[in-house]
Amino acid sequence: MDLSSLTTVIAEQNDHVLTITLNRPDRMNSFTNVMRSEFRSLWHYAAETDDVHVVVLRANGDRAFSTGMDVKEGTYVAENVFTRRDPGADLSPKQNGCWKPLVCAVHGMVAGGALYWINEADIIIASDDAQFFDPHVSYGLVAALEPIGLAHRIPIGEVLRMVLLGLDERMSAERAREIGLVSEIVSRGDLWDRAQDLAGRIAAKPAAAIQGSIRAIWESKDSTRSHALATAMSYTSLGNPIGKAQVSRSEVPTRKYEVR
Repeated sequence: MDLSSLTTVIAEQNDHVLTITLNRPDRMNSFTNVMRSEFRSLWHYAAETDDVHVVVLRANGDRAFSTGMDVKEGTYVAENVFTRRDPGADLSPKQNGCWKPLVCAVHGMVAGGALYWINEADIIIASDDAQFFDPHVSYGLVAALEPIGLAHRIPIGEVLRMVLLGLDERMSAERAREIGLVSEIVSRGDLWDRAQDLAGRIAAKPAAAIQGSIRAIWESKDSTRSHALATAMSYTSLGNPIGKAQVSRSEVPTRKYEVR
């Protein structure tokens, strides 16, 4: 894949980290059919490229990480109801078979369809100006796909409040951290550097161990406890074929870092 050919995002690969920057700030980084196609290709590229260990997703512009679908352009949905698929599936790494860790660095408005990225991120950090909301019902639209995904990572009561209040309320970065949606809040000026720092620490670890861990944990969400544990054992057997760690304990630094 030629990363330089992308038009709605900027993608750069360095030191095993693929950094994707949403680049439609004039439209508050809303997604289009072109962006959907480009993300579908990016997730395939990340999944198939061994040199990519971690993906960072961030956004250009001052006002928004993303406000979801571009309402002016719209997005393609098949007329035949039996062939329709969720248009946001193209934006979601796990739904595209990409099990590389995703670090999302969000700022400003994180609204509606932007939740497709949030719902499947592995680590989410936010600047202190981040605001999360879902405007669907305020426009008379059913909110189902994005909030159902969100309900798999935060309490359902918080999801329902966001959905039912629509444009009348925005969840702050601090509240998002309190309920576990966001793991860390930093200043806007530190946001990108912090995301790269986290990605670099993850990328330095054995890639197969990281991918296997992510896949086992995410797939457990769709299983009963006993089935998830049985599947997890198979991943452990595949990922640790000789029953030993790939890195000696004596080689692992013992430094500790404060979560801010």
